[in-house]
Amino acid sequence: FGGRLGLADEREDTKATHQPWQRAAGDVAAADDQYPFHRSIISRTMSHRISLQPGNHSFEADDDQTVLEAALAAGLLLPHGCRDGACGACKGRVLEGEVEHGEHSPGALSEAERAEGLALFCCAKPLGDVMVQARSVTRAGDIQVKKLPCRVQKLERLAEDVMRIELKLPSSENFAFRAGQYIDILLADGQRRSFSIANAPHDARHLELHVRRIDGGRFTGHVFETMMEKEILRFEGPLGSFFLREDSARPIVLVAGGTGFAPIKGIVEHAIRLGLQRPITLYWGARRRDGLYLDALARAWEEVLPGLRYVPVLSDEAWAGRGGLVHQAVLEDFADLSAHEVYVCGAPAMVDAARASFHSERGLPEDAFFADAFTFAQPSAR
Repeated sequence: FGGRLGLADEREDTKATHQPWQRAAGDVAAADDQYPFHRSIISRTMSHRISLQPGNHSFEADDDQTVLEAALAAGLLLPHGCRDGACGACKGRVLEGEVEHGEHSPGALSEAERAEGLALFCCAKPLGDVMVQARSVTRAGDIQVKKLPCRVQKLERLAEDVMRIELKLPSSENFAFRAGQYIDILLADGQRRSFSIANAPHDARHLELHVRRIDGGRFTGHVFETMMEKEILRFEGPLGSFFLREDSARPIVLVAGGTGFAPIKGIVEHAIRLGLQRPITLYWGARRRDGLYLDALARAWEEVLPGLRYVPVLSDEAWAGRGGLVHQAVLEDFADLSAHEVYVCGAPAMVDAARASFHSERGLPEDAFFADAFTFAQPSAR
């Protein structure tokens, strides 16, 4: 270039500058340059040993580092989604030692679960050496998290408050991601905004984001008011463990709320590319009809992918289709989810309601529920 698998809405920015592990590493490096003999002292006073099951993994975590951040820095991928305590995807058990739980949604981790030794690894920080257990642990493998520049290739308003951004990546870079993941847009002052990737991985030279305008939102205000084609942005990704599990044979239920449709779109387009034969039921919930901003596309998928059924749901507008809350439509249609795999993306309240009801009322196994919840960034001062 010359001169983020997001989420779909501008999330609350809980990463004020860099990731804590990056900040800590930079501090140690600076101290080492000026006072080499302090390096071992700094390392001793800042790190804790984390033992991770399954797999008998072991790695260090700094004082200001969460379990998830330390695992990712060690090249280990744990289940996770929002990274701000909203979705519950990273929930695991503390087997030995203690953690500081940090701020999180009560729906993602209840007091009873905390008392049982459960924690959200995206916001839990070790208070000493700990042993923890995640639902699954995999190596990062061939998909690397990168920081890259990109160019705004196209801006398209899909609804009054939804903009599609098409980003073009450098031709010299190989960027890979899984269907449903997200990226972080890196702002000039070090803050981040997270957006889901709305296209499938086979077209990784371009990234599609769906951005909802938030009143007072700093980045979304720029997108809708001043962003121009050919503008250069920087991003980090891919991020998150919300992605299609291709090695499963379970029927799939996809649940999107608002612009939570973005990663679901990437998953469906990837399924089409693969010629996936698994039954898929897609529910897309919005308040009004204009909230289903790509309704025609979703309806067209039923013709392209055998076994896919699309169910739009409106909560605040009378129409001929389904009404009410989107997760309730799933409950009405499925008496038993014990053999299914469910992917949910949207506001934390919807994700919490879906998780609780699908598990307790429809028998969905905990390891078959994948979620990505978004919150809004704090409005900028005017």
